[in-house]
Amino acid sequence: MAAIKKFFEKRKLNVKFKKAGEGHRLDESPSASSSRASHAQTMTPRTSGSRGPESDAARKAAAEAALARMEVKQQSKTDGMVIQRARMKREMEAEKKRLMEAEAKGAAARAVPKEVVQDGAPMLGAVLFKCPDIGPQVLPREEMESAIHRFLLDNYEDEPELTSALMIYTLNKNKEKIKVCIETLIKYLDNIINNPSEEKYWKIRQSNKAFQERVACMKGTEEFLLAAGFSLKSLPFEDGEAMFYVFDEELAQDGERLQNMKDVLLQAEPIRPELDRDTKVFHPSNSASKFNIPDEFYTISPEELKKEHQRREEATEKLGMLRTKAMRERDEQRELRKYRYTLLRVRFPDGVILQGVFRANESMKSAFEFVRENLQNNWIPFHLATSTGSKLQEEEGTLAELGLAPATLLNFSWDPSVMSEVAAQQGQAITKIFLTGDLLSTIQQL
Repeated sequence: MAAIKKFFEKRKLNVKFKKAGEGHRLDESPSASSSRASHAQTMTPRTSGSRGPESDAARKAAAEAALARMEVKQQSKTDGMVIQRARMKREMEAEKKRLMEAEAKGAAARAVPKEVVQDGAPMLGAVLFKCPDIGPQVLPREEMESAIHRFLLDNYEDEPELTSALMIYTLNKNKEKIKVCIETLIKYLDNIINNPSEEKYWKIRQSNKAFQERVACMKGTEEFLLAAGFSLKSLPFEDGEAMFYVFDEELAQDGERLQNMKDVLLQAEPIRPELDRDTKVFHPSNSASKFNIPDEFYTISPEELKKEHQRREEATEKLGMLRTKAMRERDEQRELRKYRYTLLRVRFPDGVILQGVFRANESMKSAFEFVRENLQNNWIPFHLATSTGSKLQEEEGTLAELGLAPATLLNFSWDPSVMSEVAAQQGQAITKIFLTGDLLSTIQQL
């Protein structure tokens, strides 16, 4: 995003230089420069023919008439753009209001107390997400997506070009459709860049089938077209009239700006929620291996659960069948897709429990990194093992592939091959310090 903003900073800088005038020599005094500028402004081009009163009056009348026509044309263009921007602003305000109401309902729903199993682990209220690009808040996924949407709407007025490009990438999920949309918008801009004086390239018929299927159906595209310099107008078409997006004639001559718009479209990236680890630490407890996780951890529906018995019977039959490698891989992938998230707990030798939330398709390496970043002495090698004593390797597969989804308890231990050396040099006490002090200050009962 920083790279994209540089394009617009450069463009604004160029505009400032253009408005500053033609400049002056470094060895020239300010008075000489101003007098030269005033002299240039007062000079008028020589014209052949009579310079009598009648010709002067005719030229004056023609100039006034031309000026009047330009003012009317400019006022009409300005009024049209004002109306469209006002409409866009009303729509954005309505959308922001809807998003805020949805967030308020979600917060109210989360505030309702839930029944907790007394002899088990506490209920994980919800899978939470964060997005550093928009702020420090942590919310459930739907609410975080609404917050991102509202963030984009809030920033559109200040940076319409950048924000509208981010809208296209962020508010649409189908990557293939996004790609086609971006390619189409790039083509529109290229046509104007390469043919700045050709009016046919300034117009896009709103009802055009290709436009509807590739661009109009995508969120953020109308905002991008308006930010680029298009405005919606009714123009003659065939036997009647049709609505067209028409590009501004003056902006069509600014090739550098249009190139910047292209660069933004090509380099923008979606603003996506990031899974929050929801890191917690608990006192030693015999309930560490008892889990009560939300339905969000599962992708299968209740109907699919009812069919689980039938699937197991089919699995028994498959054992006696000859199956291809592709068939086996499809079955394995189907099993892996049953879970979206994993609740991971790590029990330390002193009984303290560290808990975090992961995507089921995250690698085992991410689990090791999670533990390492919360250790007081994160430079000492360590092992993670299952309840059966099987040691897990950092470079192994995903949590789902290792059978750690949807929840599991792992046991922590220092690497014995370096323990004796560390104890001899640093003292035995250092190996008994596990989690950071800041994290331990938040410890709670399980």
